[in-house]
Amino acid sequence: MSLDPFYLIVDHVDWLRRLLPCGVKLAQLRVKNAAEDDLRAQIIAARDLCRYFGAQLIVNDYWRLALELGCDFVHLGQEDLIDADLAAIRRGGLKLGVSTHDDAELAKALAARPDYVALGPIFPTLLKKMPWAPQGLEKIGRWKQKIGALPLVAIGGLTPERAVSALSAGAQSAAVVTDITLNPDPEARARQWVATTRAFV
Repeated sequence: MSLDPFYLIVDHVDWLRRLLPCGVKLAQLRVKNAAEDDLRAQIIAARDLCRYFGAQLIVNDYWRLALELGCDFVHLGQEDLIDADLAAIRRGGLKLGVSTHDDAELAKALAARPDYVALGPIFPTLLKKMPWAPQGLEKIGRWKQKIGALPLVAIGGLTPERAVSALSAGAQSAAVVTDITLNPDPEARARQWVATTRAFV
C-alpha cells in the first residue's frame, strides 16, 4: 500500500473544504469533543469531499462510524487500540493506521497488523504536550528497518523543509497539523506542501 507523501490532519471538515482544492490527496479528520450528530455529519461530508477531490480520508478514533459510513481508513492511538474491535475493522475492509512513540508501542501496533505506522513527534510540536522527547530523523531510519515494507508516517513539528528530510530518511508520508492550520495563509501553505513533497510520490 502507498500513501501520499503529504498527510494533512485537521480538526473540522471546514478545513477540508478549504484545503482539498489545493491538491491535498491524503487527509485525516481528527474531531474531538463533538456531539454525535455533528461528528456523523462531519465524517459524511469529509468522506464525500475526499471522494470528489480524489483524496483518501482517514477518520481518527471513531472506527465504528468509519465502518458504518463506508470510509476507507481509520487511525487509532495506543489507548484506542486497546478497545477497538480489530476483527470487525478488518471484516469491514477498513485500513488501519496506528500511532507509536517507543519500542513497546511499536510492538503493540505491529501486533494489530496495521496498514501503516506513525512515529512521532519527530521534532518539537505545538499541538499538544507529549511525554516523549522529539524522536529525531535518525529514529525514522531505525523504525523503517523494523517495519520493513509497511508505510511509515512521520509526524510532529514538520514544515515543508523538515518533511523533505523526514521523507528522505525513510518515511513514506509526512503528517502536518499546525504548520498549515496556524499559518496566516493556510491555502498557500498547503500548496507549498504539495509542491515540495511531489518528488516523493
